[in-house]
Amino acid sequence: MERGRKSRATSSRPSELPMRVQDSNRMSMVYTTPQSKLPSFGKLNIPKPQSVTSERRTSFFGARTSGAGMPRNSSMFGGGDKIKDGRPLHDKSFVQQCIRQLHEFLTEQSYPGTLSAKTLQSPSSKEFVRMFEFIYRQLDPTFEMPNSKVEEEVPAILKALRYPFVLSKCSMYSVGAPHTWPQALGALMWLIDNVKINWSLSKQELLFSDFCEDSDNIEDGAEYNKLFLDYTAETYAKFMQGDDTFEDEDERFLSKLKKLYNVDEGLLAAMEEKHRILSDEVEQLEKESQTDRLMTKRMERVKVQADLKKLQSYRSSLETFKANLENKASELSDELENTVSHLESLKHERDELQHLLQNQKFTPADVERINREKRELQQTISSLSKSLEDAEQHKWNEEIALAKVKEKAELKLAEYHKLARKLKLIPLSAENACGHDFEIRPFECGPSSMGQHKTQIQMLLRKLISDVEEENSRLANMKLTQEESCEQVNSYILDKSNDMKQLKEQIRKLDERLDCDMKELAREEEGWAEEMESVENHRKLLEKKVNYGYDEAVQQLKAAQQQYHLVLQETNEERRTVANNLASVFTTAANHLTITEKCLEDLHSRMQRVCSKAVEEDEAAVQKLRETLKNFMSKANSL
Repeated sequence: MERGRKSRATSSRPSELPMRVQDSNRMSMVYTTPQSKLPSFGKLNIPKPQSVTSERRTSFFGARTSGAGMPRNSSMFGGGDKIKDGRPLHDKSFVQQCIRQLHEFLTEQSYPGTLSAKTLQSPSSKEFVRMFEFIYRQLDPTFEMPNSKVEEEVPAILKALRYPFVLSKCSMYSVGAPHTWPQALGALMWLIDNVKINWSLSKQELLFSDFCEDSDNIEDGAEYNKLFLDYTAETYAKFMQGDDTFEDEDERFLSKLKKLYNVDEGLLAAMEEKHRILSDEVEQLEKESQTDRLMTKRMERVKVQADLKKLQSYRSSLETFKANLENKASELSDELENTVSHLESLKHERDELQHLLQNQKFTPADVERINREKRELQQTISSLSKSLEDAEQHKWNEEIALAKVKEKAELKLAEYHKLARKLKLIPLSAENACGHDFEIRPFECGPSSMGQHKTQIQMLLRKLISDVEEENSRLANMKLTQEESCEQVNSYILDKSNDMKQLKEQIRKLDERLDCDMKELAREEEGWAEEMESVENHRKLLEKKVNYGYDEAVQQLKAAQQQYHLVLQETNEERRTVANNLASVFTTAANHLTITEKCLEDLHSRMQRVCSKAVEEDEAAVQKLRETLKNFMSKANSL
């Protein structure tokens, strides 16, 4: 098994960065050992893939496309479909914005060539190659653009960097043309985004603790990495389907983490309650230690004095308003007195004329004239009385309008002061006041100084609003940067999950192959066992035959000995009778017996040699089979 893992590990590619390719012949990524650690996000390795046009090696950075170039439902899991560029590259305003950003980037990084707005509107192919080489050197300082076949090198580098869109080789011949420059500019902006992401990641010391090379905690284990990869794969799959919340996945991930770390929820709740009680006690003690009655009273006195000053200023403003109203009333009373005196003089003149009319005799013409003058005087009196009533009504309306306007002004002033206190602009020593007085005192000064004070406050407020907007824009840019970093991390995690799936598929295939090999080895073992059994049976048969031959020889020897004794007895019995005749017979019998014994001994020695030789051969065969079985078992264990 270990040998199989090593063989799988040695067949992996050297890079550990994500290979986000769009063609179907993508190579999978396998780590060198099962216990190898993931690379840190703060230290990106930049291996060098083989160039297309030469034998040089250019640098590689498997970055994800920026947010504008990759929609949510993109074909990022493989496939040969071309991705449609969603950026408005044919919009003049967008193109001008990209040109400004390119100019700012090149200026900040001290571009050695000449830069001008006219040059960036339609650059030549040579200028484009120089800008591309300068930007790409921010990723790989050792890169050098070849002198020949540049139109093939640039698209090849972009393809190696996993640029999601196609930049044709023909467009390199006329980069500054109106129909090709937006696509080339989009490729440069995408490369600049990769450079900025690389810088931001290289400045971070550590993004995730479980990817740290020197980490000794439990997050360095395979169980935590497996849980984390499963969680990220599930959430990203739902994110690609359109979901934005992952509450169920979060709960399952937290429960698995608690189970992994053996978290006691009861003990955790007790510790949280204890921490809350202790924090409340600390806060209460801090408040008690900071409480000073004398200082509190002094602060109250300062507040009362400030309120007294406000009341005095309000009283002075009311007195001023009262004096203005009294002046207007005196003017109106003087005008009324003048009107009354004029009316009295007119009445006196009328009486005199009435008296003259009664004492004098008038002609009809005089009477007609007097009546006409009387009607004119009555009309004058009615018009004057009506104008007097109108003047009094106008005075009353003006007073009511003035009171309403003053009330509205006071409400707006109170609302302004309340909002200014919330924004910490009042009093003069407030946090955001910066030494400026934002308080409005409407009745302490004249209209000219009031307008000047208003203009000054408006200028300070505009400055404060501009500062707040700048800070807001800075925070928004920071947020966008963090979102791009998060999107890059999600892309990295997704690629790792894809590679993990491929590794699991390879492991499954290797397990199937191992099962087949094990079955074949089992069949071979059965054959060897049968062969060993046949050899053992043959050995037993040989032993049986040898024992049978030995027993037969022993029996023959015993029979010969018995026959010898019988013959000896017969000869002993007949010796006395046939002594002379049996001498030759005895000699012949003795010789025959000697020959028979020698034959039996030779037969016995031959049988022993044959038996020992067969036993040695059987032992050698058994030893050989044992060595073969031992070698087979060692090979099986190594697999």
